[in-house]
Amino acid sequence: MDMIAGDLGVSRSTVSRLLRWARDEGIVRITVAAPDGPTDHTARTLLDAFGVQAHVVPVSSSASDPQRLEAVARRAAGLLDSWMGDDMTLAVAWGTTTSAIAGHLVPHPTTGSVVVQLNGAANARTSGVRYTTELLDRFASAYDTELYHFPAPAFFDFAETKEALWREGSVRRILELRRTCDIAVFSVGAFRGRLLSQVYSTGYLRPEEVRELADQHVVGDVATHFLRVDGSYAGIALNRRASGPSPAELRRVKRRLCAVAGDSKIQGTLGALRAGVVSDLVIDERTAGGLIALLSS
Repeated sequence: MDMIAGDLGVSRSTVSRLLRWARDEGIVRITVAAPDGPTDHTARTLLDAFGVQAHVVPVSSSASDPQRLEAVARRAAGLLDSWMGDDMTLAVAWGTTTSAIAGHLVPHPTTGSVVVQLNGAANARTSGVRYTTELLDRFASAYDTELYHFPAPAFFDFAETKEALWREGSVRRILELRRTCDIAVFSVGAFRGRLLSQVYSTGYLRPEEVRELADQHVVGDVATHFLRVDGSYAGIALNRRASGPSPAELRRVKRRLCAVAGDSKIQGTLGALRAGVVSDLVIDERTAGGLIALLSS
């Protein structure tokens, strides 16, 4: 700080005030480079196993599930902030995790960029418009972008209805933005465990559909597309009616940021990694430890 003050010809206290202002405005981000530790070893293990850039977030052994989620969301938001620039398209899947990420974004305007909804959100009880609008608005406002909503149900009643809607010009525009996006951000929906994801717990699926997924050994979903723990998704009938991109479509996106926290997401995350839909993984170290243990079992 003394060297900066000398170079600028101002007092040390002035430099301190300027740094504090820059940090509050999001211009400066101060980080501490820690020496290699257990999280670095875990990240290398995941890189070797799946070819993903893993960002393993340290958490205390006593951290609650919400605390783990916030730690992961903070790291994921920092990555998005560093990647997002001019003339880029960001596709966002709705959910608790992406909502938490939105709360940690540091605003910085971009030019010519777009935020697009990755998958539909309506169901028989709600249009999903208010929820997705509030969520996506936070991403669009942070980067000062255009915003494109995806006016479709999360799951269609009939695959034929989906196929017909996909031929509509206005919907094809959204699908093209989704297909050509630079970054996709999403989490993994937890099908089993103490904390189920919204897709399974808030009326998006009928009881018989949940039973059907269990019979087909589904362990989770990515943007409403269902996966098994081995990464396979063929033969899962409900995927024909899902509004989200298939794993094959998602793999074409250059940067695919997946953020996960919580033991209930371990099996689904392994399925997503094996399906190749993740390029960058943000995960808390306890969840990562469970993932490595499952991988080794």
